[in-house]
Amino acid sequence: MPTREQVQFHYLTQLAWGLARRGLAVSVQLPRRDEPCVAVQRMSGPLLVRASLRGEQWVFSWGRGRDRCVDARDEGACERVWEVAQ
Repeated sequence: MPTREQVQFHYLTQLAWGLARRGLAVSVQLPRRDEPCVAVQRMSGPLLVRASLRGEQWVFSWGRGRDRCVDARDEGACERVWEVAQ
């Protein structure tokens, strides 16, 4: 069975590839003292997207608020993050 960190990395890399296919410059960051994230390069500064386990559900989040997250398993998750990054 995969560890929490392995599942988190899977979701982050899946998101990063999806965003790159849509023409965005992205990187998966594995900082020493913070949560891993996908950094989406933008003119206004990077958008940092994290994959977190909330209860039994994996979500992508970028900032605070209910409107700043999406179910990581949702088929439209990558599209939603792409829209936010514009």
